[in-house]
Amino acid sequence: MATINKCLFPAAGYGTRFLPATKAMPKEMLPIVTKPLIQYGVEEAMEAGITDMAIVTGRGKRSLEDHFDISYELEHQIAGSAKEELLAETRAIMESCSFSYTRQVEMRGLGHAISVGGKLIGREPFAVILADDYCVTEGPGVLAQMVALYERFGCSVVAIEEVPKNETYRYGVIEGVEEEPGIIRISNMVEKPTPEDAPSNLAVIGRYVLTPEIFDILDNTPPGKNNEIQITDALLTQAQRGNAIGYKFKGRRFDCGSVEGFIDATNYTFQKTQIEKQ
Repeated sequence: MATINKCLFPAAGYGTRFLPATKAMPKEMLPIVTKPLIQYGVEEAMEAGITDMAIVTGRGKRSLEDHFDISYELEHQIAGSAKEELLAETRAIMESCSFSYTRQVEMRGLGHAISVGGKLIGREPFAVILADDYCVTEGPGVLAQMVALYERFGCSVVAIEEVPKNETYRYGVIEGVEEEPGIIRISNMVEKPTPEDAPSNLAVIGRYVLTPEIFDILDNTPPGKNNEIQITDALLTQAQRGNAIGYKFKGRRFDCGSVEGFIDATNYTFQKTQIEKQ
C-alpha cells in the first residue's frame, strides 16, 4: 500500500466572515496567538510523517508563499538578537518540508479546489487539511490518527464529529454502520442538509485522507449544493463502493472560520501556553 507523503491545503477562499481583516490577508494567515493557522496545519501534517505540502491558492494569497520562505531583510535585522529564536519553528519547517503551489482561478467549491490540486499530488493517496479547522489533541494529532486508519483499511478516511442537529446545514453529514468504536463505514453523505433532512448529526470536518481515484470521480461529479463541485458528492460515490470510512477523532476542533471559534481557539491556546511556561 502506498504511503501518505503529500498533504493538500485548499486555501483559495475569500474568508468573508472575517472582513475587513481578510480584505488583504488570507484567513489562513490569521494568527492563533503568534502562529498563523496555516502553520499549525503544516505542523500537524509533519507530525503525521508528511513532508510534501501542496497549497491551492488564489488572488491575494501571496503571503502564504512568503511565510514559508526566507525574509532576508527581516532576518538580517534580528540576527544575533533574542528575537531570532522566534523564527526557529518556521525555519525548521522550511528545512524539513517542500512546498508547491497552484492557483484556483474560479471559486467552484471544495471538490473543485481538490481537483485543481491534483496536478501537485499525482496518482497517489494524500491528506487534506482545511487550515481554518484548528485541531488540538493530547496524543497523536488528528491527521496522524487518520493516516494510521488508512494504513489499516486502505480506503478514504474523513474526520467526523457530532454536532447539534440544528447546525447540520453547515456541514457534509454522513450515515453508516459503526464497525468499531469510532469507525463508521459510510453508506450515505449529504452536503449541508437541513436539520429535517440530515441523515444523522455526524458532520465531516476539515481533515481527509483520500485515495487517488477521487480525482477521476471529481472529474465526473456534476455541480451540487450551491452549484459547486462538492467533495461530499465525490466521497458518496466512493462510499457506495464501500471505500470510505468516517472517524470520530480523538481531540478537539475549533472552527476558526467563525469569529466565535477563532476567539475560543486563541483563548485556549494562550492559556495552554501560559500553563506550559509555569
